[in-house]
Amino acid sequence: MRTESLDAAYLALPDGAGPHPGIVVVHEAFGLNDNIRGICRRLAAEGYAALGVDLFQGRNRAACMARMFLGAMTANLEYYGVPALKAALGRLAGHPGVDAARIGAVGFCLGGSIILTWACTDSRLTAIAPFYGAAPRPRNAIRRLCPVVGSWPSKDITTRAAGVLETELTAAGIPHDLKVYPGARHSFFNDQVRVYHPAAAADSWQRVLAFFAEHVRGNSAGPA
Repeated sequence: MRTESLDAAYLALPDGAGPHPGIVVVHEAFGLNDNIRGICRRLAAEGYAALGVDLFQGRNRAACMARMFLGAMTANLEYYGVPALKAALGRLAGHPGVDAARIGAVGFCLGGSIILTWACTDSRLTAIAPFYGAAPRPRNAIRRLCPVVGSWPSKDITTRAAGVLETELTAAGIPHDLKVYPGARHSFFNDQVRVYHPAAAADSWQRVLAFFAEHVRGNSAGPA
């Protein structure tokens, strides 16, 4: 495995020349921290080129989050942060070790919400994995999503998104795997915070790997 610290990003590459499928990794409110870098390395160990994007670098975090929240509430599908992620996908796709036709995204909280919005208007994404993300607006945009594997805790304000997405994705015939984890709380996947839920984290990770193996890597037999 090779890792590179880039401008406003962190790249983890699998061993071998590739081309490898790629995953854009989008942080929660804590920014591009050690937890997100660790997730990038875990994905690289599974054969994916993983690019962790820092949406806050050089900016005021609170102001960035306010702009994203306002954009989401006003049903703006190109709200603050989405153009940056589209550019990040282009950056990852342009890497010589990456297969531009096989790129997905995973995001947590803020990142989970924004990748759901981003995927409504970017056909380059082949699958996304939102963790505790809010459903995008307008709701009819959901029917333009790529395949989705989503995970939510039962005790969270974002959990209702699972039902909204289930309805819209089913109506549109879009492949999806959505699950709510009883007893889990917001940020349950983050092993650096007190609410970390090992069972929910382990199960959701295996679901993501299996789903990405089929819809990103293109190997229906499951992850290597």
